[in-house]
This record gives sequence, C-alpha cells and structure tokens, in this order.
Amino acid sequence: MSRSARRLSDVKATQAMTRPTYTITELAREFDVTPRAIRFYEDMGLLEPTRSGRNRVYSQRDRTRLKLTLRGKRLGFALQEIRQLVTMYDTESDTTAQLEAFMAVLGAHRQQLAQQLDDIRITLDELTLHEDRCRRLLASAVKVRK
Repeated sequence: MSRSARRLSDVKATQAMTRPTYTITELAREFDVTPRAIRFYEDMGLLEPTRSGRNRVYSQRDRTRLKLTLRGKRLGFALQEIRQLVTMYDTESDTTAQLEAFMAVLGAHRQQLAQQLDDIRITLDELTLHEDRCRRLLASAVKVRK
C-alpha cells in the first residue's frame, strides 16, 4: 500500500471513529419507540447498524433514517413507501428525478387523505342526523310518559 493510500485509509478510519454512534437504547429513548420497533425497522431494511460483538452500533445515518421513518409513519405512509423515499436520498443520482418521484408520492398520499377527509365529513354528517332523530324520539317518549 502506498504512503498516500495509507494516509487516506488512516483519515477515513479516524473520521469513522469520531462520528457519533448510538446504541439501540439511546435511539429508543430519544425517539420514544421500543427497541423492538427499531429491530423491526432494521429487519425491514430501513436501518443498517454495524455490530460490536453482540451489540448493534447505529451511525448518524441510521439515526437520520429512523427519524425519517418515524416522520413518514406519522404522515401515514406505508413502510414500503418510506423505504423507497429513504433509499432515494441515499443514492448519488440526479436529485431532480428523486424530487419528482417524491412529489408524486406526496401527491398520491395527499389525494388519499383528502378522500378520507371527505368520507369522515360524510360520516359525521350522518351521525349528526341520527343524533338529532334520537333526541326528537327521546323528547317524544318523555312527553308521552308525563
């Protein structure tokens, strides 16, 4: 190995050692999730911790991916969609195509949520009608008893 290659290797090793790492307990506590949930996300390919003996060692990249995963879940995305979006940001390819794909996913999700909102409004209106009818029937029943 040449001297410059050795130096580059040493610099990379030093950088890797100075980057923050996290245990599963630290991440679970920080994001208020269970270690089991974190292991599940790992099984789904969303996180890729290294190992130190039997312990998982999570990098800053894993922490960011967990944060994005949890944000995606809060927004109602399926894990498959979250994986696509998170993986999209790991690639070095053209960001324009990535952003367009992300916009398409967001648009489809927005449309789905709008439909659900319409369905909820219709259901609430129906509940209001039934409640009003029940109140009238109760009022009639009370008058009849008197």
